[in-house]
Amino acid sequence: MSKVAVVTGAARGIGLATAKQFLAKGWSVALIDWDQAELDLACGELGSEAQGFHCDVSDEVQVQAMIAAVLARFGRLDALVNNAGVAEFGPIEDCDFATWKRVMATNLDGPFLCTQAAVPALKEHGGAVLNIASISGLRASTLRVAYGTSKAAVIQLTKQQAAELGEYGIRANCVCPGPVRTKLAMAVHSPEIIAAYHDAIPLNRYGSEDEIANLITFLCSEEASYITGQVVAADGGFESTGVGLPALRE
Repeated sequence: MSKVAVVTGAARGIGLATAKQFLAKGWSVALIDWDQAELDLACGELGSEAQGFHCDVSDEVQVQAMIAAVLARFGRLDALVNNAGVAEFGPIEDCDFATWKRVMATNLDGPFLCTQAAVPALKEHGGAVLNIASISGLRASTLRVAYGTSKAAVIQLTKQQAAELGEYGIRANCVCPGPVRTKLAMAVHSPEIIAAYHDAIPLNRYGSEDEIANLITFLCSEEASYITGQVVAADGGFESTGVGLPALRE
């Protein structure tokens, strides 16, 4: 029986790229998303070892039902990739409590609820939890008080999971993407923003969805069997530069 991965936020972007890489490596994949139309479109191209499951990861009842449905379909669970997330940017004074709660519900409650629901199945064979945080969880930036705080919390959640679940053979790691060339990013990043990111990143470019997926699938694989509790920035060196004023490079 092939190994089974659950990938949340899998209808597009990094989640879909990750699902495709798992499939290419011989895994079966449950793609989870709240956008049914996009999910159906994505799954229509992936073959019989992939199936979509509609779920809002911030809803405990839906999450429990989703994990049960995945197990009924595939019979086991070996990796959970908590990728689903929302981003709402703006000044601190404009971030009302409803916005704060909405961001936290998906970005932090989602990984907590999905992992809680998946642990019994992961215990059966040992397995991996892979949480997607962000470079914004490692270093502060303007206009993302809720987003950055939620991702910093995901980093700590990962360490808690690693510390407590290791005795069951369950590994937990966290990937922090830097700027990634997704359709959404390219639609909202102006030429000036793109140029500024390039100047601040040592590799002088955005990452790709596949580059992030490479790291995710590796950390969920047997090749990473002794790696847990780690936070890895896939960011072209962005976090390592500190202040990183471009003028100081001259």
